[in-house]
Amino acid sequence: MPPAAKRHSTRYIAFLRAINVRGHAIIKMTDLRDAFMAAGCGNVTTFIQSGNVIFDTPAEDPAALFRRINAQVRDLAGGEPAIVYRTARELESLARSVPFKGLEGKRQLKLYVTFLDRPPLSKPSFPMHLPKDALEAIGMKGLDVLLVSRPKPNGFYGFPNNFIEKVLGVSGTSRNWTTVTKILALTRQDLSGPTR
Repeated sequence: MPPAAKRHSTRYIAFLRAINVRGHAIIKMTDLRDAFMAAGCGNVTTFIQSGNVIFDTPAEDPAALFRRINAQVRDLAGGEPAIVYRTARELESLARSVPFKGLEGKRQLKLYVTFLDRPPLSKPSFPMHLPKDALEAIGMKGLDVLLVSRPKPNGFYGFPNNFIEKVLGVSGTSRNWTTVTKILALTRQDLSGPTR
């Protein structure tokens, strides 16, 4: 008999919103990894404390898997979690588009991506500005909004999440572009090693 066909799996990244920040749920990354494994995910690893989880799944119905993950994380966090999912292929496509061309490496700038959980009700027009927080949304790739944060007069930087959610009317979660590129590098590795 011919050997059984190898099951195809898809690599995903889950971005959790508002965990391990003041006033929100505190979750250990080891517990978060265990929750994803209990939901049926494989090769689970986490990256830093802001709630980034890389995992593989052979599931043909990702929506059902995401519901199981939400249930596991809900029990862990004590409330309904806000999780945005992207495939590794989608992140690769974003990186290949060089979304911050000409801006990377400029020390005065912080570059962010806000990952939306669904399309905005109306098509946004870019650029969008929030002068009081020195924020500028420069464009959008798929459901990923690209933002530039500049120093305010007090030297601090604005964080884009509330701005984007208010303007576009949908939930999302934001990550620094450096964090995104490091996560992408991890998705290319064999994740059978220790969890970070």
